[in-house]
Amino acid sequence: MTSRRQWILVAPAIVGLTAASFWLFPGHTWLQADTQIYVPILERLWDPSVLAADPVAQRPHVAFTIYDEVALGLRRLTGLDFRTILTAQQLVFRSLGILGVFLIATALGLGASPALLAAAAFSLGATVVGPSVLTLEYEPVPRGFAAPLVLLALGLAGRGRDLGAGVAATLAFLYHPPTAAAFWAVYFVLALWPSPPPVMARRIAGLIPLALGTILLLVLSRLQPGISEPQMLFTRLDPDLEKLQRWRASYNWITQWDPAWFRLYGLLFLLGLAAFWRLRRAGVFRTRTLLAWPVVDLEFFLVGLPLAGILCVPLSYWLLDGMKWAVIAQLQPARNLLYVMTLSSLLATAAAAKAGQARRWWESVLWLLAVYAIPTHTRLLQLDSAALATPLGRRRTLLVLGMALCAAFALRATPRPRLLKTVLTALAVGGPFLAIPSLGQVRNYPHLHHAELDELAAWARSQTPPSAVFLFPDAGRELFPGIFRAKALRTVYVDWKGGGQVNFLRGFAAEWWRRWQQTMEGGFRPNRWPEYAATGADYIVLRRPRKLPGRTPVYQNGRYLVYRLN
Repeated sequence: MTSRRQWILVAPAIVGLTAASFWLFPGHTWLQADTQIYVPILERLWDPSVLAADPVAQRPHVAFTIYDEVALGLRRLTGLDFRTILTAQQLVFRSLGILGVFLIATALGLGASPALLAAAAFSLGATVVGPSVLTLEYEPVPRGFAAPLVLLALGLAGRGRDLGAGVAATLAFLYHPPTAAAFWAVYFVLALWPSPPPVMARRIAGLIPLALGTILLLVLSRLQPGISEPQMLFTRLDPDLEKLQRWRASYNWITQWDPAWFRLYGLLFLLGLAAFWRLRRAGVFRTRTLLAWPVVDLEFFLVGLPLAGILCVPLSYWLLDGMKWAVIAQLQPARNLLYVMTLSSLLATAAAAKAGQARRWWESVLWLLAVYAIPTHTRLLQLDSAALATPLGRRRTLLVLGMALCAAFALRATPRPRLLKTVLTALAVGGPFLAIPSLGQVRNYPHLHHAELDELAAWARSQTPPSAVFLFPDAGRELFPGIFRAKALRTVYVDWKGGGQVNFLRGFAAEWWRRWQQTMEGGFRPNRWPEYAATGADYIVLRRPRKLPGRTPVYQNGRYLVYRLN
């Protein structure tokens, strides 16, 4: 098969995997996680008359990213809303990440079918427990744009396209510097490594985009509009702020992690090293001719990025838990564990393919068990006895085994009819997108949107002034007030999700904590009406069946009651 013919077949497959990962599994969300923060910030940057009194929108933390500049520029250019603009970018970058995995796999010597299987395994996504990050973000947020671009950079580097890799990794850096930092750390080591002059020149060329991107980012950070409070950088957390961050953002603090998580990432790292060693035994990294040096470069990244991810855990412990350095809570270096999970899965898939070529089907199954356990049943990898303790746990275990067997048979290098091979490959590539959510009953996120919330937001947006402030005293840690804020473009006095910015801004942290204690601590009680009125909020929103005796709501539907406060 010629290269051009191959790409004619591969390109639709990449698009299909993107569509399956977006609409089937792991899926996508909107205003259920960090877009509850980013969308109000973007809306206020677009129109300063909205959300003028909302602390979340008043204090943007997007100075060191092009996320806002690109979104605002595309809105001016196209006239589309932010949801359409951000979702379009999400689809493009997710497809580029899947393409990057395919390029990495082919650089490791895999054929088109095994490489598509590796890309499909990545497309299933995974939750990186502990630092609370995803290998494939459900929402169109900066990290969700940057991580796929890093994988594309790896794939291009593995083909000797260092300048292209530098462009992709620089774009990742511009969208989310912490996500791209590990790539560039490994690349700097690689650029300094003794190599033939043509190889050194190629690697140095990859640094040019980063130099230009760094200058651009510094200039844009100086021109960032709407900044009312600088981010905490070269300061230490005082005891009160540390206590608040440990309570509100415990995922940043290594001393608060479950011990099982350390076991999980240790095993995944060892899995990746074992798979890497298997590929070395298969001769993938042995050749040192000039034309084979891109694969040598890829060797650096396949070991270096997971190693960086593992080392970021003690680094985070030392700098945040120990030294209380405020910027570490913003950089969140432990989230580089996503590279441990992503690349360990990729290496294991490649090792399974090599075992299949050697007609060692049982070895192929063993590698693939880990690959499919990552998105389906991580308790198996944690060696947790609860993995088999429940009917659902046993069902998921059997599902992982079934998917591994199916993929192993698709990878077997035995003579078989072309139609049978095509059917097995299609089943192995596409089957998990349907089987994991249905047979495995894996639910990655709750469904928070409902008609009554949309009706409430529509009423507030059309029937209340832009300066109106809403209080949700019975919401607790639920996320629907943040959805309301973004859809209604009305100020929310305080909400749980908005508190995530306590990592970035000291003044915001103090204000958020004061408001939370004033109105949310202890739950809703009708006799606290004078306290609620003292906040200066205009409306109070309660969920049925709660209601205020003797007071008439100004709006109500099947789920919510709205009362005038002031």
